Amino acid sequence: QVQLVESGGELVQAGGSLRLSCAHSGRGFSNYAMGWFRQAPGKEREFVACVSWTGWTGTNTQYGDSVKGRFTISRDNAKNTVYLQMSSLKPEDTAVYYCAARYLGSAGHTTPSAYAYWGQGTQVTVSS
Repeated sequence: QVQLVESGGELVQAGGSLRLSCAHSGRGFSNYAMGWFRQAPGKEREFVACVSWTGWTGTNTQYGDSVKGRFTISRDNAKNTVYLQMSSLKPEDTAVYYCAARYLGSAGHTTPSAYAYWGQGTQVTVSS
């Protein structure tokens, strides 16, 4: 069974930076593509970024349009951890951020239903 635990969310001023972490417990971390989603009050869950890794293709990342150029996703397979480095934060980035795991090779990296496991979420609040 896979468990995901996010950390790092907090209150930050606009223009600031924050790094979220997601620890994956269970076997086969490298067999999963890892994603970050966010959900603001009254809004649908939004794709933020995802990262996958294979021995043949290396690391592959994808980003949502609203965070491209500001956020960076990375993973450390030795630590079973995925990170989301967020910079130039805006008030509209305020949301609960969720970590999720998807089986490698499954389609729909931007679709929440494609992900098999979810963390509890961590709150990020950006003040103006």
